[in-house]
Amino acid sequence: MEGMEQKVRNFIVDNFLFGDDSVTFSDDDSLSENGIIDSTGILGLVNFLESEFQLSIENEEITPENLDSINKIVQFIKMKIGQMSMAD
Repeated sequence: MEGMEQKVRNFIVDNFLFGDDSVTFSDDDSLSENGIIDSTGILGLVNFLESEFQLSIENEEITPENLDSINKIVQFIKMKIGQMSMAD
């Protein structure tokens, strides 16, 4: 089974690097500072996360603290899933 990190990485490589997996970046690298994702791309990333992980991301949550590296994205997803579990 594909882990969260790999799903997010695959989406980024396929959609922002056009499948060019020769571009290397670590799970901690800033996606914006490295020119991988711009502000428009963040909206595509948010749509993917909402669809793939069945969660809702509020406008005020679309921040670099939540979405600027693979590790930050995965932490954010886990936090959102945890909040949804607590609401059940």
